Amino acid sequence: MEGNELQRGLSSRQIQMIALGGTIGVGLFMGASSTIAWTGPSVIFAYLVAGLFLFLIMRAMGEMVYLYPTTGSFANYATDYLHPVAGYITAWANIFQWIVVGMAEVIAVGEYMKYWWPELPSWIPGIFVILILTAANAVSVKAFGEFEFWFAMIKIVTIILMIVAGFGLIFFGLGNGGNPIGLSNLTEHGGFMPNGWLGFFFALSIVIGSYQGVELIGITAGETKNPQHNIKKAVNGVIWRILIFYIGAIFVIVTVYPWDGLQELGSPFVATFAKVGITIAAGLINFVVITAAMSGCNSGIFSSSRMIYTLAQNGQLPKIFTKVMKNGVPFYTVLAVSTGIFIGVILNIVLPMIIEGSESIFVYVYSASILPGMIPWFMILFSHIQFRRKFPEKVEGHPFKMPLAPFTNYMTILFLIIVLLGMLINGETRVSVIIGFLFLGFMGVFFFMRGYHKRNKEDLKL
Repeated sequence: MEGNELQRGLSSRQIQMIALGGTIGVGLFMGASSTIAWTGPSVIFAYLVAGLFLFLIMRAMGEMVYLYPTTGSFANYATDYLHPVAGYITAWANIFQWIVVGMAEVIAVGEYMKYWWPELPSWIPGIFVILILTAANAVSVKAFGEFEFWFAMIKIVTIILMIVAGFGLIFFGLGNGGNPIGLSNLTEHGGFMPNGWLGFFFALSIVIGSYQGVELIGITAGETKNPQHNIKKAVNGVIWRILIFYIGAIFVIVTVYPWDGLQELGSPFVATFAKVGITIAAGLINFVVITAAMSGCNSGIFSSSRMIYTLAQNGQLPKIFTKVMKNGVPFYTVLAVSTGIFIGVILNIVLPMIIEGSESIFVYVYSASILPGMIPWFMILFSHIQFRRKFPEKVEGHPFKMPLAPFTNYMTILFLIIVLLGMLINGETRVSVIIGFLFLGFMGVFFFMRGYHKRNKEDLKL
């Protein structure tokens, strides 16, 4: 039996963990040292500033989702409140972002496995990961939610233990011979902001990439039990998750260790656990990073498959992608995304063998996902402004309003533009932003070439 409607199979427990997992990626475990290198201890402030603006984006989305909980939410809102091309580009930006991220995560799992099996070819665990996660997404939306629940749980427990161990080192000297480390590393070694405002400015673009995926709970809205209650609860919890898991972990890292010595240290998480006497720290963190990578790929398959489903409903992809199996899963879209990730993994293996320097191409493509990942945020903010103008009567008694809108919308849009300018100025991120712009420009041109703009908004199934 097949149909065209998705089922509401995600529970409150799963939605909470999906929201948690969406804000905690491999970047925190493996990329913290790189971010800190730009701006030193003031990276704490960078995560806080970016986190507050992300919270506002989530509240804008939450206000719309509360009234209209649909699958592919922010792409549909962009179509409905802005223009069909906005929804089209948003959907493709999300698909591009998550397929590229999925490729990166799967390849990363293969590399992490070499910690235990140095001779193991990286493509073998990569294929196993794709098969496992495709099965999890194909069985039911509940199975996806259960996988993501436990993936998120592992990450959260690890970060909480790291924060506790770090506070023990800082204030009680645990693992340091009873001598508290104190807060001196925050101000020594060049000061709190050793590379000035320019370093802080450049760090924001890397930090903002760490938060990509937080909007995933908007895509789950169409498959969530009691969506108003659960989405409201998940969105409101974003700010506390950011404060505890990001700010808390980064605070411990830059307080326990001199910021300018982290590059030689390796993983700060491994070093912190080892310092308090956990001898299996390296293996433990390697396992956690593998689950974090699988979590990112798992979310990517779910998110991009639902965007393909939305495009197919709008008549912008073949109708086969609207087919939903009796278990409530759009199987053909899940298969399409998994195939895309698999092809990317194979190309990553084959191209370096036949084209010299092709490794750098993949680095650029992976980093190019940052801009497409920001497009949903822009569209949420602009759509929300139009949503309020279109439905003033519904906003008046709304129980889940965006604080200080539309002023906060414009402030957040300005912040995102500033981050993009920083990425264009920074030589290390300029190429990836340009690739992102080229991809989005191509999809916009393709939209008009196919004549999708000739349809009325009412013709699109929202």
